[in-house]
Amino acid sequence: MPAQGTIRYWAAAKAAAGVAEEAYDAATLADALARARERHAARPEFARVLLRCSFLVNGDPVGTRAPESVTLTDGGTVEVLPPFAGGAR
Repeated sequence: MPAQGTIRYWAAAKAAAGVAEEAYDAATLADALARARERHAARPEFARVLLRCSFLVNGDPVGTRAPESVTLTDGGTVEVLPPFAGGAR
């Protein structure tokens, strides 16, 4: 059963999407990302950026789990994090 929540885009993902956040209506992370790709089909850079992103679901890193196996919850949050330059010195 689909859940409803928020996808938040950061840095290059935000620029590629053209929005900072939007709603999801999806049962899994894979479903939410597929629908986001469809919504932003006119922005081809968006799909390319997603390939390099990591994801947090309700604050937990998805890591190497398959997006199809990551269940979304009502009121949840998906954070889309592109690779960041820099780091500790």
